[in-house]
Amino acid sequence: MREIVLDTETTGFDPETGDRIVEIGAVELYNHVATGRTYHQYINPERAMPQEAFEVHGLGDDFLRDKPKFAEIGHAFLEFVGDAKLVIHNAAFDMKFLNAELGWIGLPQLPFDRAIDTLMIARQKFPGSPASLDALCRRFAIDNSARTLHGALLDSEILAEVYLELIGGRQPDFGLARSTADTSTGAEEVWRPRPRQTPLPPRITAEEEAAHRAFVEELGDAALWSRGG
Repeated sequence: MREIVLDTETTGFDPETGDRIVEIGAVELYNHVATGRTYHQYINPERAMPQEAFEVHGLGDDFLRDKPKFAEIGHAFLEFVGDAKLVIHNAAFDMKFLNAELGWIGLPQLPFDRAIDTLMIARQKFPGSPASLDALCRRFAIDNSARTLHGALLDSEILAEVYLELIGGRQPDFGLARSTADTSTGAEEVWRPRPRQTPLPPRITAEEEAAHRAFVEELGDAALWSRGG
């Protein structure tokens, strides 16, 4: 299963009032394991950067002036994403901007049902607790010391770690030690292995068993194997 953990930085909060995407960062997961493939692109928003937004991500007009416009990178972005699920923190925000940018240049939009919203997962898992990316890093002891400013690729890499913790840790499908709820009583029981329907055949050969028996007999009654237990 292929998933893309994704984040954007923008000039503001609403594309309908003229705000644009200025950075996209994405990390590829396959079966919940990072593959090492990433996507990262700065984008010229074709407008001035508001001071409030600059203070969040530090991307100013001078830096972005020579970067490609979204129309120049839209196809490459969609090719990287493919048909994967999109793991996003506060998915409504990023999906709104991505689909606005794609729509303005006539490219297919991303269906919202492809988004996995880690903000919603965190709120359901820890109701009443802070659910920001920084708060979740503290909860799961994930190092985010490099996050002095928001950056789309760094935030995607951090979010990938948070996402794996939210869905059950580094091995989300390896749930042998996980408690299971009894829906009829509300009680919890620890997972226990079931006996095999067909016992495994012995690995020791008859010759090895005879040799061991002879060795024990040579040790006499003081041998550990000769004591009753």
